[in-house]
Amino acid sequence: MAFDRSNSATYLAGQLAKGFARSLQQRAATLGFSPGQFPVLVELWQEDGLTQKQILDRLDVEQATLANTLSRMERDGLITRTPHPTDRRAQIVSLTERGRALESEAINAASDAENALLGSFRSFERQLMLEYMRMAVENARKL
Repeated sequence: MAFDRSNSATYLAGQLAKGFARSLQQRAATLGFSPGQFPVLVELWQEDGLTQKQILDRLDVEQATLANTLSRMERDGLITRTPHPTDRRAQIVSLTERGRALESEAINAASDAENALLGSFRSFERQLMLEYMRMAVENARKL
């Protein structure tokens, strides 16, 4: 039996994520951040001054991926890293003024990117899709 991608929720979810990343990339490039940096920025906008481990736990990404992302963000002037005052192994990740100033425009860019993908959905369809996606993500976390 052949694999039918059009009937695979996981394949379609991957395609949706790629589409969102492309859509956000176009909007983010003019603002000075990348789609991969957006989740880190969101966490720091919600609570600035997190450790790398705290960000890692909140985003559920690989440590090496986050380390590379933080290095690029520091290079681009979005964050600074300073030694933790009590844990010599940890660093505090903080937004720069530039990183803080991006918040409103970056959130609008992400919202626009999502609306480009889901704009033709009726409100209840969008809410159902979100609910189903939350359920699937919760199931995936149990694996």
